[in-house]
Amino acid sequence: MTLSLCRHFLNFLPPSITMELSLQALIFIFLLSLSLYLLFLHSGKPRSRIHAPGFKLYPLVGVLPEFLQNRHRFLDWTTEVLSRCPTNTAFLRRPGNIKGVITANPLIVEHMLKTNFHNYPKGPRFSYLLRDFLGDGIFNADGEIWKVQRKTASYEFNTKSLRNFVMDSVKAEIQNRLVPIFRKAAQTNGVLDIQDVLERFAFDNICKVAFNVDPGCLGGDGTAGSEFMEAFEDATTLSSGRFLYALPFAHRIKKYFNVGSERKLMKSIAVVHEFADKIIRSRIEGKDERKDEDLLSRFIGAVDESSPEFLRDIVISFILAGRDTTSSALTWFFWILSSRPEIEKNILDELQAIRLRNSKPLGDTYNFDELREMHYLHAAISEAMRLYPPVPVDSKACQMDDVLPDGTLVRKGWFVSYHTYAMGRMEKIWGSDCREFKPERWLENGICKLESPFRFPVFHAGPRICLGKDMAYIQMKSIAASVMERFEIDVQEKDTCPEPLLSLTLRMKGGLGVKVKERRVA
Repeated sequence: MTLSLCRHFLNFLPPSITMELSLQALIFIFLLSLSLYLLFLHSGKPRSRIHAPGFKLYPLVGVLPEFLQNRHRFLDWTTEVLSRCPTNTAFLRRPGNIKGVITANPLIVEHMLKTNFHNYPKGPRFSYLLRDFLGDGIFNADGEIWKVQRKTASYEFNTKSLRNFVMDSVKAEIQNRLVPIFRKAAQTNGVLDIQDVLERFAFDNICKVAFNVDPGCLGGDGTAGSEFMEAFEDATTLSSGRFLYALPFAHRIKKYFNVGSERKLMKSIAVVHEFADKIIRSRIEGKDERKDEDLLSRFIGAVDESSPEFLRDIVISFILAGRDTTSSALTWFFWILSSRPEIEKNILDELQAIRLRNSKPLGDTYNFDELREMHYLHAAISEAMRLYPPVPVDSKACQMDDVLPDGTLVRKGWFVSYHTYAMGRMEKIWGSDCREFKPERWLENGICKLESPFRFPVFHAGPRICLGKDMAYIQMKSIAASVMERFEIDVQEKDTCPEPLLSLTLRMKGGLGVKVKERRVA
């Protein structure tokens, strides 16, 4: 029994720490930690409970025992806890004086993201854990640094020229790279990892739109782009993993001794920085044509004395936003669709009706106005994101003591996280059929209706609402329509829910293997 528990606990210690610490220090840390673990995990009922029926809180270690038992299923575990709470909100505490609130309550989401926005910035802990990777980029910044980036990006995202640039880029990527890849897979009857394909598509597209650089990653002719992709995936996964350490200081030890996951993280970040720096040098030296048409040029011109490091942070943030979110949403969308032929038929019927109405031959990509007519497809993609949001949990820090709309007290320095994944599974928000995939819930007289961003915070909400929402739907609907019309997608394990890989976005562990067959057109 003791040996089994020791092995269980050792799984949560930093894997390479024994290489760097003295034997005496290792034994001391292990015995101290193990004593606490055994004492509170196997001491019967917890001695104190706060905000029952929320998380079980034990003396000194707080939620740690249950956290260790459920870390591999963090999203579902926390969803189960929140669903039992009267206001879908729960308090928790972890070692290291980490205290906070997790919520799936739309009123609280509106309070923190809009009504009392200035009291809930990203905060020092969130920014610190992601600083090595994201620096002062827009997703990791607060205050004036955030305002400058937001203002500059807002102007660019509201221009018609950017929308046209996005349409042209997506059209070219679909026709010249995406469709040929699917057609080749159909001819060879090979298994295609659709998650990898979609991530490469999104990466090429965001690089062209934001920086006017084509890494050629989807076409397989961009070695540097492929190396960057691998490093970027490692950097996002390992950076987000810092939030899930059993002991919050563990990553500091590994980083100090440059071992284990922190060593790999620093190597990955170096590759990402090198790629971004190359883009910036090329732009500053004026080697690119059409250099005034992209987002990076706008930032170079708008921000006085922009340091290369600051521009690098901007580049990385936009790649994160453009690559990981849309690819995550579409990967889950195709998995869900594989076991729902009636919904697939509804989408195909809608596409056929649009083609007939606009006298558009099969094979031509859709223009902006035609994409806007795809109400059922829009609803189906939105429904996929409701259940599998690209960013499943987001956190803020409380600046000053506050009382949330449900009466929950929040102290200065606490974190407040809104749980988008859990919100999609709350009966109070979506009804008793909340766990069912029903695009019809988004439709009203055949028109896809707008939903409150506080009930559906997939694109965030309030002053920090996602500027690229429309761009994301353009890309997702264009890809889905083009692929579905031309090919039948056979997911290899359609009846088994893929294991979520909790990174900065919600990816599938091991990807999504599919077989492709060209669709017969009647």
